[in-house]
Amino acid sequence: MKLGRWGAAAMGAALLLGTAQAGPAGAAADPADPVCPTIFGHGGYPTGADPWDRDRIRQPNNPEALAQQKSWGAGGVEADLQLTRNGTKGVMWHNTTTNGLTGTRTPITELWWATGADQLKGRTITRGPYSGETVYTFREWLDDAKAKGLVPLVELKGEARQSLLHSDAAIRDRAWNEIIAPMAERMPSQEIMMFTHDTALEPELVKRLEAAGLGAALTAHPAWVDGIGWEEPPPAASGNYASWQDNLSQLGSPTRSVRMATSWTEDFKAWLSGKCV
Repeated sequence: MKLGRWGAAAMGAALLLGTAQAGPAGAAADPADPVCPTIFGHGGYPTGADPWDRDRIRQPNNPEALAQQKSWGAGGVEADLQLTRNGTKGVMWHNTTTNGLTGTRTPITELWWATGADQLKGRTITRGPYSGETVYTFREWLDDAKAKGLVPLVELKGEARQSLLHSDAAIRDRAWNEIIAPMAERMPSQEIMMFTHDTALEPELVKRLEAAGLGAALTAHPAWVDGIGWEEPPPAASGNYASWQDNLSQLGSPTRSVRMATSWTEDFKAWLSGKCV
């Protein structure tokens, strides 16, 4: 999922330091090169027909995926927050349903976390690089990201409308508490960012975060820099080079690194070598 709208504030605040030189990987950086960006890794999702059947569950929603993103050079990650039935538990999972997990295929919003014969807790990933990993709670995931030194950018998935915009105020408040409380507990010592692409949820998310004194989570988001969509198997990273170069030549700062998000974390890190300082 593209992050383009996230980068507007960062791009506006960034100062142009210079145009990146397109020298070979590993070459010494030119004095006019921009400050190297902080890379935010995003697990690619297919863009063609029937993507849910070809998705390899690459999203960094579990500790194994976080560790791999870190090893590839990421300083942050984009991951996905869902809510179980009636907002009873915040969980890190991308798909609308349990597609890609053991057990029957069921919408996340119809499952309880740890009760019932068909509960979500304990299910494991059935395909892709993180097979065998399980679903983690929002709190567990935030703590693991902090332990690994990764800045979390959390997408609140639109399916969470089931509880967050529920007609029952008690359900709404419980659901929002599953989002707000973990952030309030951690943000004094951990940077956490959040966004949603859902137009119905967005104004309520902004209102709730600001009311809780967590408005900082709505700022400093990375710019999405990939020029091509993800597919399975993954397209060659070279399709992104022109877009990466364009973004690198525009973003830079004499005081801090800018932030750039990509689904090609390892390739982007290698491509940056010799192009920034």
